[in-house]
Amino acid sequence: MTAYSENFKVDFYFEKAEKWKAELEQLRDIVLDCHLSEELKWGCPCYTFDGANIVLIHAFKEYFAFLFFKGALMKDPDKILIQQSKNVQAARQVRFRSVQDILAKKEILKKYIFEAAEIEKSGKKVDLKKVSEFEIAEELQNKFDSDPDFKKAFYTLTPGRQRGYLLHFSQPKQSKTREARVEKNMPRILEGKGLND
Repeated sequence: MTAYSENFKVDFYFEKAEKWKAELEQLRDIVLDCHLSEELKWGCPCYTFDGANIVLIHAFKEYFAFLFFKGALMKDPDKILIQQSKNVQAARQVRFRSVQDILAKKEILKKYIFEAAEIEKSGKKVDLKKVSEFEIAEELQNKFDSDPDFKKAFYTLTPGRQRGYLLHFSQPKQSKTREARVEKNMPRILEGKGLND
């Protein structure tokens, strides 16, 4: 199998790595050997097939990982895919902490990469939860009840923006914090902006 060439625009990610440098380069070698195109997206190396995202390399303080964009559709016979949190619907990670960890899984990783590319080729989609299935924080509901214009503005946002806010508002354990988040983001919602716009 012939390895695809590296994308010079992505080199800086590996060159600037202070932690996990050798490990990240090892992941890069594996994924480039699987005939995917290398791009830079969200500040990370992203590997695509016909323009569709397949897998991303990213690093954290405690580990580094492959992130499969449609990992929820993968078979995972080796039980290595991890759902980052209960709110992550489609993506799944494979986490590592050493070069040895990668090398022990090298052939498995290639099989997973090829499976992920086949899923993309097939056109399969992950069934995402509808916005109506997400929990509405009590503090947000109270604001909807007292301000119909705000409620209307919220429901004119795109479904992705609505989901982002619903998750953001429901995360804190304390009511006071949830209420503060709603108050802080009201102007953005009224302007039709998402949480990260």
